Amino acid sequence: MQIKDSHYKMPPEWAPHERTYISWPVQSSMVYPDMHADVCKGYAGIVRAMAEFEPVTVVVNPADLESVRALELGERVELLPIEHSDAWLRDNGPTFLTNEHGQLAGVNWKFNAWGGKYAPWDLDDQVAPQILDKLGVPRFDAPLVMEGGSLHVDGEGTLITTEECLLNPNRNPELSREDIERYVREYTGAEKIIWLKRGLSGDETDGHVDNIACFAAPGKVIMQVCDDPEDENYEITQENLRILEQATDAKGRKLEVIRIGQPPRVDYEDSRLTLSYINFYFVNGGIILPVFGGTAAESDLAAQQVLTKVFPDRTIRTVDGMAVIREGGNVHCTTQQMPAVKR
Repeated sequence: MQIKDSHYKMPPEWAPHERTYISWPVQSSMVYPDMHADVCKGYAGIVRAMAEFEPVTVVVNPADLESVRALELGERVELLPIEHSDAWLRDNGPTFLTNEHGQLAGVNWKFNAWGGKYAPWDLDDQVAPQILDKLGVPRFDAPLVMEGGSLHVDGEGTLITTEECLLNPNRNPELSREDIERYVREYTGAEKIIWLKRGLSGDETDGHVDNIACFAAPGKVIMQVCDDPEDENYEITQENLRILEQATDAKGRKLEVIRIGQPPRVDYEDSRLTLSYINFYFVNGGIILPVFGGTAAESDLAAQQVLTKVFPDRTIRTVDGMAVIREGGNVHCTTQQMPAVKR
């Protein structure tokens, strides 16, 4: 079956989930391997939080199975042994698709460790096809280097992404902008792409959109903004804000843009950490929100208040966002939703 003829498309993240997939950290590939225990503690906290709302599958290296099993993550958590080198399943895992018949499929994008930043990545490039093959669902192998954190969809034909990431020559140098847009539309079912310019300062992913903005509903976008003109994120977020406020979606609607203020700046070993409340994750009936504590206590509370107002029917479940951020990402980056369908 060809993807063009399949009528599959990527559902919005807030659609009901069958479960969530997440990968377990690998010490040998970590930027700060001495922090492995702290990072694992953070991952365990995220897994337990998600399991309050839905089943969770943890992709674990076979050598780590016993140590992870000993953590007793809960009855709704299963372990799936698959060899991998890096734990950001949003980026090296499959993008799940559904169709009007309630059937499930998945996209296997090419993965090159965010433009060749962390070698080797051969094991990580094989994670998505192994998950899809184990599930026994149709698999579409896309001829495009792509990470799941670089896109968000509204479920009604609109996709947002950034030029900084998708057009970066370290991903698909042989493809034109038109080629990339065509493949993205073909493999997600999107009808219109809204191109933001750049991602947040310090983001190693070259501007993943899941740190900047996400759909809250069709026609409604939440965006993290910076109000300090002295901060490099000010110009970045103001430019992206202007694009969103002037944009229309696939249905011709003007977008309602809801703002969340960014947390205070935090540096670690002379590098800025990419702190983002937009890196939250939808679960069934809830939202898993990273918060940062300390000097961010006030902005943490403000972010919770915004999300409570936007999603009055969802429980806002906070987790320690500082626990995994030194490895470059946060809750959304670690996860991959599997839509609930009639299987």
